[in-house]
Amino acid sequence: MATDLTAPGTAAPPDIASIQRRTLRLLFTTQIVGGVGVTIGIAVGALLAARIAGTAVAGVAQSAGVVGAALLAVPVTRIMARHGRRPGLVVAYAIGAVGGVLVVLSAMTHWIPLLFLGMLLFGGGTAANLQARYTAVDLAEPARRGRQLSLIVWATTIGAVAAPNFAALADRVTTGWGLPPLAGPFAFSSAAFVLAAVVLLGLLRPDPLLTARRLAAADTPVVPPTDAAPTAAVAEAPAAAPVAVRAPRGAGMRAAWAVVRERPAARLGIAAVAVGHLVMVAVMAMTPVRLGESHADADVLRLVGIVLSLHIAGMYAFSPVVGWLTDRLGRRAVILGGVGFLLAACAVAGTAGHHTPRLSVGLVLLGLGWSGTMVAGSTLLSESVPTGVRPSVQGFSDLVMGLAGAAAAVVSGFVMQFAGYPVLTLLAAVAAAPLVALALRPVPTGAPDEEG
Repeated sequence: MATDLTAPGTAAPPDIASIQRRTLRLLFTTQIVGGVGVTIGIAVGALLAARIAGTAVAGVAQSAGVVGAALLAVPVTRIMARHGRRPGLVVAYAIGAVGGVLVVLSAMTHWIPLLFLGMLLFGGGTAANLQARYTAVDLAEPARRGRQLSLIVWATTIGAVAAPNFAALADRVTTGWGLPPLAGPFAFSSAAFVLAAVVLLGLLRPDPLLTARRLAAADTPVVPPTDAAPTAAVAEAPAAAPVAVRAPRGAGMRAAWAVVRERPAARLGIAAVAVGHLVMVAVMAMTPVRLGESHADADVLRLVGIVLSLHIAGMYAFSPVVGWLTDRLGRRAVILGGVGFLLAACAVAGTAGHHTPRLSVGLVLLGLGWSGTMVAGSTLLSESVPTGVRPSVQGFSDLVMGLAGAAAAVVSGFVMQFAGYPVLTLLAAVAAAPLVALALRPVPTGAPDEEG
């Protein structure tokens, strides 16, 4: 990446390529650490909630973490809009750490309201992990935005795989310290969040978002290397526009919605992320119940572990490939491919009956579809809005995504109970279909899809 700031009288240009490489290495590392913390909570949260509050409310307590991540995206991105990525990510991880401590205290006191508050704040860790993907593209070249965003998404795979082993170890160690069973993993999560926050606070300098704003304020074009071949993605990528280094005070959710409403590409990016997440959560959440309908209790947990592991692999393991395709083929093409995988997943899983291998294939396809809509949608959204309101728009997107996922988890249970798994997958496919029309819709000439 090169910047042309060599005119007489201008300051020496920053080494943007070096800053971006350093930022990516740092985010990759902290994403692994933060991913371990988040996944531990997902792994043992429902079990701990059932032990404290009973099985009936265990799912609600688990959903509190999802809702918390969605709601916390609003203040976190507001901090980013005013002060940069670094303080926003640090605050999000700090809130998640406090939430983990409160969950531990609720396990010690059996105070149910404290459990719900702790799980709500624990969502700060998820909010930080989600915002990290946007931080990766603040200084990225247009031709590499998809790959660099997907690299940070892929780092979550390492944390997700390692977390169950850390959870068991943390539980054994902290039980010896006097903590109740299943409380120790949350203490370990808090420590992981604190570590990620400290590393980012000390090393995420210069701030990538503030640096991007300075370049844009100087009307500095970010030019791809001269040996890079033009791609479909570059044709979609917007040029930078002059903006202030700090966002205006009005750059909140209302301003974010106003910007999104005026930009078809931004609307498509948000819709792709939200719809992909909704379909994924709706089908994935009820798959363990579906397995329980046809297998003995002794086999269910083992099969659930295998099927969901394959699903997680589909979500994260191939994200670098998805990012590469996003840059080579274009954002809209990969979104359409992601929707295609989601529809195929609903068809395969919904018609699998009690054939577990076929159901597993459906869940892998579901993960691939989610990856396509998440990576391409996030990339398209980031480059379709002005730098000044970008964090607010990204926070708005994560809010919509989180609430869509939480609603899908709640509704899917009722659909499963009264209509069954095949009907659930059919309704999920119906929910995904309109995204095809939105992605194929031609952009009107002069539509404000790009900065400036």
